[in-house]
Amino acid sequence: MNALISRSFLPGAAIALALLVPAAAAQNIYKCQQPGGTVAYTDHPCPAGKGELLHKADDGEVIDRYLRLGQEKLARQYADARQLDALYQQRLAAYQQAQEAQVQRQHDEALAAQQRDEDARQQALLDQATERNRLEVENDALRQQNDQYRDQLTQPVPEYAPVYWGAYPSYGRRPRHDRDPGSRWAPPKAPLYQPCTQLAGGRTKC
Repeated sequence: MNALISRSFLPGAAIALALLVPAAAAQNIYKCQQPGGTVAYTDHPCPAGKGELLHKADDGEVIDRYLRLGQEKLARQYADARQLDALYQQRLAAYQQAQEAQVQRQHDEALAAQQRDEDARQQALLDQATERNRLEVENDALRQQNDQYRDQLTQPVPEYAPVYWGAYPSYGRRPRHDRDPGSRWAPPKAPLYQPCTQLAGGRTKC
């Protein structure tokens, strides 16, 4: 890691930030004076030994860092060189447990995603079936109405005339001109009724 922060102002905030970030990476933090009065925070010792060590990574942090980077061999070598076998075994067990937890979490998330997809597919099928049933019911009702309409159109128009055509009505008086000896009363002509014919397209011709 190269210089982390180089600022000539707000030294307190810079130091706090420098201490937080590298500590997670298990690295030493040095405060180095640069030409021009600026300050640099780095994980390497300052040139010519000039500077200040702000944070020194402990052995557990160094081992954890190697393990997180997948460099288990280097972690083992670091522990053996310092006779830290017990610490190494402890950090290795914690790392393996974290890895297993991560794998299990990813597995659970994948299963949850699959279940959500399956639920969405089942809901879509249910919605399609509901819509299809609704359309079938509407189509059946329309077919019944069309059948009833066709039956009505095929019924012949009744050809009939009132019973009083050609005769005096049974109420009231005879027309005045029929009482005149010089005139003769004639009943009105019966209306003509013609049957209707059904045409294509639901039309009717009478």
